[in-house]
Amino acid sequence: MTLIDVHQHVIPDIYKSELAKVGVLGSGENPWPAWSLPRQLELMDTFGIDAVLLSIASPGAWFGDIDFTRRLVKLCNEYMAQAVADHPRKFGAMGFVALPDVEAACRSVEYALDTLKLDGVNLQSHTAHRYLGHPDEFELYAELDRRKTVVFVHPQRPPVSGMPEYSYQAGYTELTFDTTRAITNMLYTGMLEKFPNIRFIMPHMGGVTPFLLFRLCGLDDDPKLKDKVPAGVKTYLNRLYYDVAQSPSPLALRALMEIADPSRVMFGTDYPSARFVEKVMADTIANVTAFDGYDDALRAKVMAGNAKALLPRFASL
Repeated sequence: MTLIDVHQHVIPDIYKSELAKVGVLGSGENPWPAWSLPRQLELMDTFGIDAVLLSIASPGAWFGDIDFTRRLVKLCNEYMAQAVADHPRKFGAMGFVALPDVEAACRSVEYALDTLKLDGVNLQSHTAHRYLGHPDEFELYAELDRRKTVVFVHPQRPPVSGMPEYSYQAGYTELTFDTTRAITNMLYTGMLEKFPNIRFIMPHMGGVTPFLLFRLCGLDDDPKLKDKVPAGVKTYLNRLYYDVAQSPSPLALRALMEIADPSRVMFGTDYPSARFVEKVMADTIANVTAFDGYDDALRAKVMAGNAKALLPRFASL
């Protein structure tokens, strides 16, 4: 069975060296995971992954200086474009954008898609003080909507101060929660209604969104939101794409079926960001293969067919 992974990351040396200049030596509380392109290709062979959609995950590209962000975005996008050019049957890539400067972000979209011919763009769940869906970014969303862009969303740890301390690493919960915050914000601001042609891939099964369906449907009953979610929350959630990275327990896969169009669920592993990454990759394949909620036809779609339909680069695999 063909296997396409839409959620893998690269951590190029240029990214690490540029972030070191601003004192960033890892993502969140963790140092950079071990990564190299040869090792990524080796693991693809080991696990039978035919193709991968590359992106650069948190902590993103914004660290308070927009000139730094513009330069970093360009360098990273050119790195990914070269990786795709060197391995055209193995890789596609999602370009960085230069938020929070909306005009700069629109120009980086133009460069990534028109010049570098990348497959879409990567937006973070929040950048600076704005969550995805903020009206101040509508100019960018209009450009993405006009192009019918595929947008891969990736969470970041939220910029919350004064939180009580907890004893575990924040990545166990905060990343999935931040994806859920972004989806809720996209609903609440009417962004999903206003820009229906953007094809969003939400990571990690949309965080905990499937489990909050009853609660989120309360937006349908709020008279202030009639023009924001006129089709109903379930309709907008059904239009999103979802990957299964770091999420595919049988319970979660069943919950996802309550909100997701089966033609919009895709395989993903989160390499190399997952802890115990090789075990996570093996377990993800095993869980999706064994899930009794999929028949063979649907399983083939989740493993590869849905990605082929969304991403022309992979259509011939």
